[in-house]
Amino acid sequence: MTQETFNTKQENIRDFCIIAHIDHGKSTLADRFLEMTGTIDKRHMQEQTLDSMELEREKGITIKLKAVRMEYKGYQLNLIDTPGHVDFSYEVSRSLAACEGAVLVVDATQGIQAQTVSNVYKALDANLTIIPVINKVDLPAADVARVKLDMITTFGFSADEILSVSAKTGEGVEALLEEIIKKVPAPRGDSQAITRGLIFDSFFDEYLGVVAVIKIVDGTFTQKAFMQRKKVLFMATHETASPEEIGVLKPQRQKVTELKTGEVGYIATGLKSISAVKVGDTVCIDGEVCEQLPGYKEVKPFVFVSIYPIDNSKFPQLREALQKLSLSDSSLSFEPETNTALGFGFRCGFLGLLHADIIQERLEREYNLELISTTPTVEYHVLLTSGEMLYVRTPSNLPDRSRIEEILEPRILMNIISPSEYVGEIISLCEERRGIQRKMEYPNEKSIAFEYEMPLAELVYNFFDDLKRISSGFASLDYDFLDYREVDAVKLDILVHNEIVDPLSHIVIKSKSFEIGKALLKKLKDVIPRQQFQVSLQAAIGGKIVAREDISALRKDVLAKMSGGHRERKDKLLGEQKKGKERMKRIGKVEIPQEAFRQILGS
Repeated sequence: MTQETFNTKQENIRDFCIIAHIDHGKSTLADRFLEMTGTIDKRHMQEQTLDSMELEREKGITIKLKAVRMEYKGYQLNLIDTPGHVDFSYEVSRSLAACEGAVLVVDATQGIQAQTVSNVYKALDANLTIIPVINKVDLPAADVARVKLDMITTFGFSADEILSVSAKTGEGVEALLEEIIKKVPAPRGDSQAITRGLIFDSFFDEYLGVVAVIKIVDGTFTQKAFMQRKKVLFMATHETASPEEIGVLKPQRQKVTELKTGEVGYIATGLKSISAVKVGDTVCIDGEVCEQLPGYKEVKPFVFVSIYPIDNSKFPQLREALQKLSLSDSSLSFEPETNTALGFGFRCGFLGLLHADIIQERLEREYNLELISTTPTVEYHVLLTSGEMLYVRTPSNLPDRSRIEEILEPRILMNIISPSEYVGEIISLCEERRGIQRKMEYPNEKSIAFEYEMPLAELVYNFFDDLKRISSGFASLDYDFLDYREVDAVKLDILVHNEIVDPLSHIVIKSKSFEIGKALLKKLKDVIPRQQFQVSLQAAIGGKIVAREDISALRKDVLAKMSGGHRERKDKLLGEQKKGKERMKRIGKVEIPQEAFRQILGS
């Protein structure tokens, strides 16, 4: 394609994204856009074209955002395909900051869901023009009239601005493209100002190093300037780089000689560390006085999981795999740790539970590793009596109770949308998980919406699975971090034959310690093989035992070979057996098999 194709005036550029709940047809709609604009030849089209990862296709979700440039009737359309899941909400917010408009997609069969509401508010906060769309109108179960009424009631749209489309068949998609050109404003930047761009994504290329995907907010980046040895500066990290090339994504990389105000493209930096280029950062020409764009924040992990290879000789392969994944995912953090029961592994930080699941699945599939992971935990802020603040991510790091002034736990603000018939079960679940109800309302006669404050620790402990179970899979949730608050938490240790098993330790609410300890011990009793001696299982807080289970000893009938004999001979044999059992109980050790850890930690 010739360079002239890209020479579009600023008023003819449209930068927009598609926002939707998971499985509402966002990626399919992007496919139709690519097809109708001729960006990809129909012969090369496949379902979920922009979802290039195998897991994205399998799970039907967008994990990593994608940007693509399309040409349509003299207009340059820059589409940013955003992730829909709450774990990637910061990526979504930065993507929205790179756009002037958003296409809001709602499934005609499912209606408004929790992340629909969340993403609409994010788009409104970013001052975007929203084009409401009802998708999947071709399905027999589609209820367009009801969904349209819900969108009018919930978001205040007028009936005539809501479009009906079928992304699968292409019905109404051309009209939607015309609406995007008509309603989404052109980029507002100043082409004569000092050059600066917003980084909303980055990835690693083994030949070009870190590639920053950017929206040019002001000015122009030119290949000529970089050939004259000018460098770019990343303002948050203070890193400089001499770019290898600049270009656009169609959706494959395509070199260009310049990126102008309002355009979306990439800069291949040549840098070897992904941490040098942060999502949300401002990039400008080194040496020019440039003001940083607002909204940047450091992405911090919310959920922590320890990952160990089942075969400890595979530890180097696990380290190499994590290093490779972190090249394309700057939000993944990891540090080595060791454990007497599980050997060598890594303590990994993730944005949320889905992020953790995705990384673990990629490690197992792409790098052929068999892994065992501990129960997810959150970061507690622990104020010591000395005035020092500790950040505790694992139970083994929690100090002795006598040194602790107070423990603070992270809390979230959670939105749940569900069919109204499950209202009682959802309220019971949230109260059981220490939720505080802020709001409950009925958007329509068939749906109910809740707003709850809840500890993040309760969310990571199977809350989502329980919510799906009690609502038959129909409820959806979305959450945002709220604050840290004081909590009466303690470290619950699990002892097997009087020895603490670190991977099974938990930080729990003191009032629930007996209940959680008893449940863990029952699981443990079922998976630990019986020994030649009685094994005690205990749950303890400090030196105090709060729950106990016993695994009875395997017994051999030592009298089986005696066909007769006096009582004294039998008593002597039984006495010797008893002494042997007591000696084994005193000096014996219990080896917990890896499979037992997998069953306990995986359940």
